[in-house]
Amino acid sequence: MKTLTLAALAALMPVAALAHDGMHANDAYARSTNPMVGAVFLELENHREVDCTLQSAASDAAERVELHTHLEEDGVMKMTRIEDGIPVAAGQTHALDRGGDHIMMLGLTTPLTDGDTVTLTLDFGDCGTETVEAVVDNQRAADGHDHGHAHGAGDHAGH
Repeated sequence: MKTLTLAALAALMPVAALAHDGMHANDAYARSTNPMVGAVFLELENHREVDCTLQSAASDAAERVELHTHLEEDGVMKMTRIEDGIPVAAGQTHALDRGGDHIMMLGLTTPLTDGDTVTLTLDFGDCGTETVEAVVDNQRAADGHDHGHAHGAGDHAGH
């Protein structure tokens, strides 16, 4: 019986390893900029051995969900849509932060109220999909989450 139990555990070990081998979203939260528009911020972790790209996001909370970033143009920061996705290198983390890459929700179906959750499906193409629950926190400060790396005092200026 002991041999059978050990064999069963050994057979399940690759499955347990796969649970950590993929794309993961952490620290997801949503904010509403007005009653019809919201944004989602989070940290993407790539636990795979290949580069992955966030190609799109979807949610029933909005008519359209798009990937956006901020770019400086003639000394002015402008938000623009990302057409080619957001790459996350193998074994790396990419933060979707205010003032940088983020997920925009356009045409909200209901207002984003503090404490509610928004469900999103993140599509990483060949790297699979990830379902994320983002808590609505309209009061959260721009640098109100720690992504495990230092930020200088000016890193979020103007955002």
